[in-house]
Amino acid sequence: MRAHDLAELVRLPAALTVPGDAWAGAARTPSARGWAMPAASVLLYWAGMALNDWADRAVDRDERPERPIPSGRVPAPAALAVATGLGVAGVGLSAAVGGRPALRVSVPLAVLVAAYDTVAKDGPTGALVMGSTRGLDVLLGATASPRDALAPAAAIATHTVGVTALSRGEVHGGSREVARGAVATTCTVAALGAVAAWRDRSAPRPARLAAVGLHAAYAGVVARAQARAAVSPDAATVRRATGVGIGGLPLLQAAWLARRGRLLAAAGVAAAGPALGRATRRVSAT
Repeated sequence: MRAHDLAELVRLPAALTVPGDAWAGAARTPSARGWAMPAASVLLYWAGMALNDWADRAVDRDERPERPIPSGRVPAPAALAVATGLGVAGVGLSAAVGGRPALRVSVPLAVLVAAYDTVAKDGPTGALVMGSTRGLDVLLGATASPRDALAPAAAIATHTVGVTALSRGEVHGGSREVARGAVATTCTVAALGAVAAWRDRSAPRPARLAAVGLHAAYAGVVARAQARAAVSPDAATVRRATGVGIGGLPLLQAAWLARRGRLLAAAGVAAAGPALGRATRRVSAT
């Protein structure tokens, strides 16, 4: 298995959207080891991507034969071993950093990731399960004070539900109704977040302005692509809208960081979107 094949298996560039979850969750109570929990999140995310390809290997022979397993570049047992190893490493790192409180989040998170890939993905609750994984990922960053992270966790989980529901049309095309639902979800998340940020008088005015601007940018980027899918829900347009939905998530994460006054961190997280766009020219994020 070559390095490039492994990168494709775990959707390497998409991990750029993951650290912002934990940082948004810990925005009010940042830790001196702020790199460690995002690293655990990335390991769990990569585990989910590898397990996804292992679980979809039969379907991908017909629908996506270019993927690492059906193309023969990565044996199925090796993909399962990679997924298992990354998952164990992610849970273990979370425990090393956050102890039992972190395990109370990372273990259910790992279970939900596995459940989505192997059982729930194509069912009626698939999008909700995937959204729950992102919400738990935010809470994983806030094990010291989880109540402070409930609002960003709900926002990021809701965003993920909309993107996941839309992504089901990546291969055979989607529906206008689902795409319109995704647009409505994105606009609602952005509007509620912007209003709440502006009304949060505990934050300084520059932080509130930055949060409102980032929420607006998030809506403009993501909802515009989803609106195109609502007009023309063919597979290519839906696939592009899904990619934009993934790449636009750092703007939402950054908005929550900005609201807490962490403007430098917000700028760094927001930059993950353009970086993802460049990286996906070599390795797909979906």
